[in-house]
Amino acid sequence: MTFSDMLNDNVTLLKKNGDRVEGIKASVQAKNIFINRSDILIETGDLIQRNMSNGGEETYEIIDPGFHERFHGIEAHYQMTHRKLGLPEAKAAVKSITYHISGPNARVNNHSTDNSVNTVNINPDVAEHISMLRQEVKHLLPDQEQKPALEVVDAIEGQFGSSAPSKVVVKTLLGALPSAGSIASIGSFLLSALGG
Repeated sequence: MTFSDMLNDNVTLLKKNGDRVEGIKASVQAKNIFINRSDILIETGDLIQRNMSNGGEETYEIIDPGFHERFHGIEAHYQMTHRKLGLPEAKAAVKSITYHISGPNARVNNHSTDNSVNTVNINPDVAEHISMLRQEVKHLLPDQEQKPALEVVDAIEGQFGSSAPSKVVVKTLLGALPSAGSIASIGSFLLSALGG
């Protein structure tokens, strides 16, 4: 029997930074947890959740990761010392994990179903001018040239829908459209809506 044959527990590593590593084979003991892997970083304060075959779940806070490098025939592995958390304490510890989320409409679903609706609020005047820009492209260009130009308009709309639209990017995108008076005047309005 090898050491790996004794790893009968399935555990999940919950890092303090919000990262999660599932499906780790381990051997959970009263004072130690053994993991025969060196491709993951386990640090003091990280949590290990053990899912048991009876449907129960236990959470352990890592006190000392106890990483050991490969030595002769023994692979690199962890011999962690831990503190078993009670149910209320475990729930509080899991909730205190920090998630860094950014960008428009950013969200995180942690063991939940997302039934929300994603909306981006664009100034109604800007939305109207983007619609006018689409109409002008369709009016001025032959059918085979419309698709790439409409993709440029979509990119402009994407800039206005982002949390930090770039005036330089919008100006560059507008420069890629046909140089017609109507498109130029709509473009001027859109650039002025960005200020600065």
